[in-house]
Amino acid sequence: MSTEIPATVNADEVTSWSDDVDVVVIGFGIAGGCAAVSAAAAGARVLVLERAAAAGGTSAMAGGHFYLGGGTAVQQATGHADSPEEMYKYLVAVSRQPNHEKIRAYCDGSVEHFTWLEDLGFQFERSYYPEKAVIQPNTEGLMYTGNEKVWPFCEIAAPAPRGHKVPVPGDTGGAALVIDLLLKRAASLGVQIRYETGATQLVMDGPAVTGVMWKHFGETGAVRAKSVIIAAGGFVMNKEMVAAFTPKLAEKPFVLGNTYDDGLGIRMGISAGGATQHMDQIFITAPAYPPAILLTGIIVNKLGQRFVAEDSYHSRTSGFVMDQPDSAAFLIVDEAHLANPEVPLIPLIDGWETVEEMEAALGIPPGNLAATLQRYNTYAARGEDPDFHKQPEFLAPQDKGPWGAFDLSLGKAMYAGFTIGGLATTVDGEVLREDGAVIPGLYAVGACASNIAQDGKGYASGTQLGEGSFFGRRAGAHAARRAGGAQAR
Repeated sequence: MSTEIPATVNADEVTSWSDDVDVVVIGFGIAGGCAAVSAAAAGARVLVLERAAAAGGTSAMAGGHFYLGGGTAVQQATGHADSPEEMYKYLVAVSRQPNHEKIRAYCDGSVEHFTWLEDLGFQFERSYYPEKAVIQPNTEGLMYTGNEKVWPFCEIAAPAPRGHKVPVPGDTGGAALVIDLLLKRAASLGVQIRYETGATQLVMDGPAVTGVMWKHFGETGAVRAKSVIIAAGGFVMNKEMVAAFTPKLAEKPFVLGNTYDDGLGIRMGISAGGATQHMDQIFITAPAYPPAILLTGIIVNKLGQRFVAEDSYHSRTSGFVMDQPDSAAFLIVDEAHLANPEVPLIPLIDGWETVEEMEAALGIPPGNLAATLQRYNTYAARGEDPDFHKQPEFLAPQDKGPWGAFDLSLGKAMYAGFTIGGLATTVDGEVLREDGAVIPGLYAVGACASNIAQDGKGYASGTQLGEGSFFGRRAGAHAARRAGGAQAR
């Protein structure tokens, strides 16, 4: 693995082409799959190069949340009012540097995209899971998966649940169902897929991308294409890139990705002149919930200060933990609210009869934690939280000792994460140069492109599958139109 940018190949130097197609897609995860079927449905001749022995990529490991809204059939059936405008206001508010055009397209097209997904051959269950959880435990079709109910976002946009889960029980494998349906659709549309065949370099004719070099074990070749769509995942499995761009991910024990999330797609895009965005940003998390009762406690740093609303979505909380001194934090809960996390990712350090003993054991300056707890308890008793505006249902005085402390510190809690940054693109997935010009014939979608997800603090479960599938479709359709235009000329 390396951070090396592969050289591009000049089209004039290619002596023979193994294939001549309209669109070549690199990778068949959720984004590549949607791009391939959308291009083929629009009449393009499509070839997919997949490095792995099977389709799916990291998408196939996902639980199956799609972040969709604006008034989907599931939202309507479960009595949750939503509109493209409220969804837009929310996504703009949680984004570091909101791309208004992309967010607008995503929100305005969300209901249609929901229908398109179901037309592949499955249905989101018309049911709602009301608890604070990381993912629905069963097959419930809808739950809150972001910070919609968390201050200040709840005041900026009317909260609505938008985490639509594929009807597969449990927290992994839901998206694999969609991948299987995409494979069936691809086969019916005549999409060719070559497995164990990796793209290695882009072929260029002047400023335009006109093909891709491939490797299949000892064999190599070149595909001529009017457009190339890179859908090859993030870079979480590339130690050198992680160390260079996202050092916090290098410190933790567990990454969410598949073997081929090595950043090659991003590096190939850079080789053609592509710009990148948010490469230093990560999704990192060690959820403290469920059970939700733990969120009535307070989360403090090693100075004994609160720094985040405890009812935040888990990766928002974790993102703020990363910003604290030594990325250290503790969840403090009294005996009346103490429970074991359902998934033991945050270790219980110990219990103490007095707050003073707890301060000493945790290395918090004397009096700091006591003052923080006293302020929190005073207001919580009134159902108020002037400092972080936690929702009333998660407010409860922590005044019945003994007290327990869970360790949320990086290196102590079991953090998992993935990379978020990628190639800069238009709303149709065209890769952009630093000056904002489009690279003709090159697209990027999914985890190797930067779209709606920009950091862990603003993330909502379902964003990656949602935007990967949505912008994958747009890129496939746009690439097919481009090929049609090229044929007409």
